[in-house]
Amino acid sequence: MSHFDYQNGVLHAEGVALPAIAETFGTPTYVYSKAQLLDNFDAYANACAGRDALVCYAMKANSNLAILDLLARRGAGFDIVSGGELLRVIAAGGDPKKVIFSGVGKSEAEMRLALEHDILCFNVESIPELHRLDAVAGALGKKARVSLRVNPNVDPKTHPYIATGLKASKFGVAFDDALATYRTAAQLPNLEPVGIDCHIGSQLLDDTPLLEALDRLIELIDTLAAEGIHLHHLDIGGGLGIDYGVAGEDQPVPAGEYLNRVFQRVEAWRAEKHDGRGIKVIFEPGRSIVGNTGVLLTKVEFIKHGEEKNFCIVDAAMNDMARPALYQAWMDMQPVVKRETTGAMFDVVGPICESGDWLARDRELPVEAGDLLVMKTAGAYGMTMASNYNTRGRAAEVIVDGDQVHLVRRREKAEELFALESVIR
Repeated sequence: MSHFDYQNGVLHAEGVALPAIAETFGTPTYVYSKAQLLDNFDAYANACAGRDALVCYAMKANSNLAILDLLARRGAGFDIVSGGELLRVIAAGGDPKKVIFSGVGKSEAEMRLALEHDILCFNVESIPELHRLDAVAGALGKKARVSLRVNPNVDPKTHPYIATGLKASKFGVAFDDALATYRTAAQLPNLEPVGIDCHIGSQLLDDTPLLEALDRLIELIDTLAAEGIHLHHLDIGGGLGIDYGVAGEDQPVPAGEYLNRVFQRVEAWRAEKHDGRGIKVIFEPGRSIVGNTGVLLTKVEFIKHGEEKNFCIVDAAMNDMARPALYQAWMDMQPVVKRETTGAMFDVVGPICESGDWLARDRELPVEAGDLLVMKTAGAYGMTMASNYNTRGRAAEVIVDGDQVHLVRRREKAEELFALESVIR
């Protein structure tokens, strides 16, 4: 997180001290660095320069309108998984013609919305979805561009909840069934098969499984071409991991190195075929663009010493950041103002009435009540997975740009959380 560093013992986001942000906007607050966001996106964009390629940001990682706007202005496309996410893209000024629609359960209403906005492609995940999309497109007098999400049965060696390319996964079409499914798509009158897609999992530190999946997609593209089904794009998905600071964990492969290896394989394959047909390569990064863009800023409410554990009770909780409770994820916690270490070990927990409400366990933290802490590398799957459990308003979000701070989502008020409810008399 090169744009978050200590200056005179105080943690800063770019040119702004985090205590100043806490004083102005309160806690908990998500703090993002604009420079870090654009640096991360540019690592992909620069590797794609001069090639027929498109970077579609997987907005489920972080869908704040300000984030989307900055990426859209940088030329990004978007990978969406709901109609609501498409409306976010449009509200942020993104181009629907650069949108890929993924997900296993697209409703008829979502399909209509996407067709009306002429999105780039639907990533279809089952034969029933093909038939539904064909019917919806026919009713609108349109032809839907489709790509099949093929499940290559490649082990990504990641947490089982975010492994999506194995045979037991709910996602995608089995590799052995892909040819028959493409034949079905090609025969349906209101569909146009234009691409092939896969996404094997998330937080991958080694690109070997991704390149193995790429080889399987290339094999299938050749088989389809022999049957007269010629595809125009190859979507290798996302999943590239980031450094959460876990001791002993391998460092993630840099985005540029991974993309260059993908392009080398694709270009060697095209040269071997000698048929002169190019193919667009699409990437769907999410976490690797926004993960280290943000921190979760929180205040210590109490220090509680127990018989077996010491607890650092903060005002952030599992409703603000679900990853530790959901995935048992290790996320680095640091004091905003450096203190001399005391050797005391703490579990960092929130105020929610659940034993699963923890953010970090067994951490050596020199902290006192009233101090500020940050959860680092919190820009991905933080706010997008937040909830209002215990009637807690979701955190504020700010973006730091140099020495300027922009509030891009205000904190929710309790009254807003039940404004849509009513009582019966």
